[in-house]
Amino acid sequence: MHVTITDSAVTLYIKEIPLKQGDSLRLFVRVGGIGSGGFSVGVIKADPTPTSYKIKKNGITFFVTEDDFWYLDGMTIDYDEDLGYLHFSNPKFEQLDHPENI
Repeated sequence: MHVTITDSAVTLYIKEIPLKQGDSLRLFVRVGGIGSGGFSVGVIKADPTPTSYKIKKNGITFFVTEDDFWYLDGMTIDYDEDLGYLHFSNPKFEQLDHPENI
């Protein structure tokens, strides 16, 4: 399991949620959509479970529970401040709108 969260994305989450040193933020997946489906990545303040994959950056613990490992493994979360755009990419999916197109 590997997830990359860039410093710019961490800064955005800290500012917008807001988060403080020691907070934990769960990254999770919502599956659904029209046609072939798809998924979106959500965030919620929560505490990690003992089996969660954890990433500590800038005093914040980001984590993924086992239910979402498959979707988020290999994902990079980045924020482009100039465009105001939070970008999710994962090389195992051709497009994240239709994840079964592997």
